[in-house]
Amino acid sequence: MTINKNNKIRVRLESFNHNLLDSSCKKIMNLGQNKQLNSIKIVNLPTDKRIYCVLRSPHVDKDSREHFELRIHKRILDITYDSDINILNLLSESDLSTGILYRIYIL
Repeated sequence: MTINKNNKIRVRLESFNHNLLDSSCKKIMNLGQNKQLNSIKIVNLPTDKRIYCVLRSPHVDKDSREHFELRIHKRILDITYDSDINILNLLSESDLSTGILYRIYIL
């Protein structure tokens, strides 16, 4: 009786630019198809919005304000692979674009 040992890894990607984030997810998916990983699942997380209120003129017009918004888009990739593949070297070779923050969790 043989036990199929599947390992799981979770990659969390964050970026201000959603197009850059989607292209990085596709790059990792294509890399996974070339190396015959068991499964890759993409999970979209809610976008964080930070709104900053700034006074236009602090002395005269205190009622005149500007609002600035910062959006952080997030994705999670759940990757299942066999134990004979070195997944950390594979992800380090992926050469993700600048502007992408990624964290790797081994489950």
